[in-house]
Amino acid sequence: MAILVTGGAGYIGSVTVECLLSRGEDVVVLDNLSRGHRQALASKTIFYEGNVGDGNLATRITKENEIESCIHFAAFAYVGESVERPREYFENNVEQGITLFGSLLRAGIHRVVFSSSCATYGEPEQLPIGETARQWPTNPYGWGKLLLESVLASYDVAYGLKFVALRYFNAAGATETLGEHHDPETHLIPNVLQAASGKISQVSIFGNSYPTPDGTAIRDYIHVSDLAEAHVRALDYLRQGNASEFLNLASGRGYSVLEVIECVRQVTGRPVRVQTGPARPGDPSRLVADSSKAQNLLSWSPRHSDLPTIVRTAWNWHLRHPQGYAPTL
Repeated sequence: MAILVTGGAGYIGSVTVECLLSRGEDVVVLDNLSRGHRQALASKTIFYEGNVGDGNLATRITKENEIESCIHFAAFAYVGESVERPREYFENNVEQGITLFGSLLRAGIHRVVFSSSCATYGEPEQLPIGETARQWPTNPYGWGKLLLESVLASYDVAYGLKFVALRYFNAAGATETLGEHHDPETHLIPNVLQAASGKISQVSIFGNSYPTPDGTAIRDYIHVSDLAEAHVRALDYLRQGNASEFLNLASGRGYSVLEVIECVRQVTGRPVRVQTGPARPGDPSRLVADSSKAQNLLSWSPRHSDLPTIVRTAWNWHLRHPQGYAPTL
């Protein structure tokens, strides 16, 4: 029996695939490679190139492989882009996600681990954020994730589709073989590392007037290896016949943009130039979570998510792969 991983050639998806394969699991990846990288997948991985909203393709995959569950990553994931192009985000993330869930049900597959997001909470009313906090997103990306959470909850009641929706915070870091490569790159840590390496002249700080100690936004960073492990443990949780759940994945410790930049300077020993600009629309000032529920239910803990470890692993991968997954010229 195999696990279908949608978006498995992406950043978090590829690390999760690596984790599953290391356990001896059979894995099938579906990815349209619009933002993922075929090079991030081991050559032995069964791979289909296409959209999760292609019902005919999804049906073919389930017929050609004994799929028993699905880990669903595939989505556009740029907050600013979602504000500028909401139609594309709802069509890609929500419409295609609903089509996928329908295809799974028709194939008799009733287990889904869903890659959700802390963006469903919006601007938090209190910290740390627990799973029962009010969900009111501040951008279309967050609304799309919340809509799919609602779809899953409804499909559980009506069709018995069991799920774990993992609301995680800022993924960062790298493994020995896999790291973060987006084009364009909008995430803070890889951009600061590019500034430290000289690939870009400076890093932009979006907003310095937030109601935080140093005026810059605070985020809860979690190592990509810890995220991958949580997805695998969530699948095990569902295989044991447990009820559907919504779970936060986070370190429980927030770092400001300026703190991240200073950590990069210390880890790399290199200067980092900064430029301050206006805040991006839809960006909350502070996001820090309580992940005790996930720790208890999944017997999971964020073992690699202290900021120096995150930065060090990302920097080491960057040094080994200065062009990311792009071919070396």
